Amino acid sequence: MPRTLTITAILALAGTTPFMFAVSAEQPGLPTGHPAVSTPEKAVIESNANPADVQSVDAIIDAYYASVSGAKGVPRDWERFLSLFMPDAQLIVSRTVDGQSIPLAISPQEFVESNRTYFEKGGYFESDINRESNEFGHIAQVFSTYASRRALEDPEPYSRGINSMLLMNTGDRWWITTVMWESEYPETNPIPQQFLPTPDGDS
Repeated sequence: MPRTLTITAILALAGTTPFMFAVSAEQPGLPTGHPAVSTPEKAVIESNANPADVQSVDAIIDAYYASVSGAKGVPRDWERFLSLFMPDAQLIVSRTVDGQSIPLAISPQEFVESNRTYFEKGGYFESDINRESNEFGHIAQVFSTYASRRALEDPEPYSRGINSMLLMNTGDRWWITTVMWESEYPETNPIPQQFLPTPDGDS
């Protein structure tokens, strides 16, 4: 059975959900003068990731693409894929139907169950062709432009789009908290030039 990510809250109350919240008189982690709000107790988030995969924002995004990519008939390392995500992480796709954006949100495990056959039977390679990253404190946001191919040697991708990724550093590693993406449609929704490689870059 594949290992799954778990979270254990210290001083947790019996019968509650995995994420524990309790009001703290000292309000740790909040700016001075901030109104009193519910504050999470200190928590231990168990990690089974390869340290090299989660040591930086670039490393964890590279691991994300590597774990979903592979030739036809080659099993993916889905355990590696799942190890990149924080508990309760979401993958959200924006699909346009009759001019309206329809969100579909799933868990990392649901993503694996939905895509395992498609990726492994037909071959699938997803690569990062441009990356715009911003970090502040323990959080990061990344616009990663991707290109999808069915075989690594295919000269042109059959699909492109942008992955919007939110990440958090818990002090010992980076975690992916959200991946939201939208596909490119050249005639109606082209990728802006600012999110594409420069003319002398990879494509």
